[in-house]
Amino acid sequence: MSVLFDEQEIQRQVARLAKEIAGRRPRPELVVPILTGAFVFAADLLRALNREGLDLPVEFISLTRYGRKREGGAEIVIRMGAGDAAKGRHVLLVDGVLDHGHTLEKARALLLDAGAASVAIAVAVDKSRGGEVLKADHAAFVGADAFIVGYGMDDKGLGRGLPYIGTVK
Repeated sequence: MSVLFDEQEIQRQVARLAKEIAGRRPRPELVVPILTGAFVFAADLLRALNREGLDLPVEFISLTRYGRKREGGAEIVIRMGAGDAAKGRHVLLVDGVLDHGHTLEKARALLLDAGAASVAIAVAVDKSRGGEVLKADHAAFVGADAFIVGYGMDDKGLGRGLPYIGTVK
């Protein structure tokens, strides 16, 4: 494994991202991380948003395309959907990585179907390979053309606790 983004760079980018998000209009009123890959990034982002004056409620959703594989399947499994908390609110949807965008697209649709007034997307890493089904509104990092792990993201269930984002061969 090689380190792509170290702890210090992650923290600098999360702080930058929080300033960017705090300045957006409409301001987010609810943060919705996608479990499981977004939990570390979401925790850091929530603290950084708080330092920018945004103390936001959080509701989780859980979707997966990967299971225990490196390649996403065609079916997106909804483990935990959007509840009533999104109704009428401007939502910040948070995920670890934007690869092709299918999971984020499904999550966004679930939130809009639940009555969200708007949905903005923030990711730790936007791979920006081209051909994504949607774009992130905010990304800590752009352009990683490898399978990544760490900082909440995994390889067959392992590596989530790494304090950095690394590439796996």
